[in-house]
Amino acid sequence: MPAKMTLDEIHAFLDSRPGWIALSTISPSGHPHTVPIGYFRLGEKIYMGCRKGTQKTKNIERNPAVSVMLESGTTSQDIKGVCIQGTGRVITDPAEALQLRREAMRRRGVPEDQLPAEVGPDTAYIEVTPTRYISWDYSKQP
Repeated sequence: MPAKMTLDEIHAFLDSRPGWIALSTISPSGHPHTVPIGYFRLGEKIYMGCRKGTQKTKNIERNPAVSVMLESGTTSQDIKGVCIQGTGRVITDPAEALQLRREAMRRRGVPEDQLPAEVGPDTAYIEVTPTRYISWDYSKQP
């Protein structure tokens, strides 16, 4: 059984951005709909940029139960990851979406004077509020 990460370790792992996060939503038929997507963390919440009207946004609007999963490593000695279960919310308000777009760009190193003043009409963000963390870290094994 692998060791678990502390919440601080989970946050550091998420912030290290080792890859795309996998977002899972529930399709109309009840099946999981999982897509890789870019993300960033603000406090406890995870944010992902997308467009209005995509399958993932429709699924969240219908059923806000979501999970995200991120894993890194290539051997049984260094694999670690986290699965976060939570509640999703689709953000389409232009002012709120603009704040999130600007924050996402800041985190990619875009200078303040080059940040956008508005977002496109199809811009949306998905916010995940965690309710449960499941983590594993094989690098902590003796």
